[in-house]
Amino acid sequence: MSEESQERSLTREVEAVQIPSGERIELPALTKVHITQQLGGSYTVMTPYGLARIDGSEADALGPDLVAEQEAAAPQTAESAPASSDGAEPDEEAIWQQLKNVYDPEIPVNIVDLGLVYSMAVEPTDSGSHRVVVQMTLTAPGCGMGPAIAEDAKSKVILVPGVDEAEVNLTWEPAWDQSMISEEGRMILGLV
Repeated sequence: MSEESQERSLTREVEAVQIPSGERIELPALTKVHITQQLGGSYTVMTPYGLARIDGSEADALGPDLVAEQEAAAPQTAESAPASSDGAEPDEEAIWQQLKNVYDPEIPVNIVDLGLVYSMAVEPTDSGSHRVVVQMTLTAPGCGMGPAIAEDAKSKVILVPGVDEAEVNLTWEPAWDQSMISEEGRMILGLV
């Protein structure tokens, strides 16, 4: 996306999440926004009201050119995901890859490389299906975006074939610090 195309006027009213409070807000049609980050299927935009996150499903409000871009980059949807194969255990690598599609809206590094995901476990259920339980944290305990990031992670994990349930829990122990960032994340952030 070129620098000139970063500034947009919303073509219609759109629901967004205020950053960092996590509050849901309505941005009126024709509001001028500047796209600051486009990662993981969502857009971080600067608005006259501050930073906000717009879900990729609302890309049409940012312009028709982004709709095609969003469709091409979209992770597999539940409708297009292959059905569970007779209770076969989901591929753990596929789950980790889906978690790498989740971003803090203020940081251009995915939650795995940022060191926010502490654990991921695949558990069988009584019905013979599989449930994924993720333990993760945030860069700061007071971040209002926690529920939105956790919900984003849950919605992406549930797309993995063989996953019938997903649970994402926020924890504060141990406290996150920069030493938890992967080498790849450090390179993106210019910390190496």
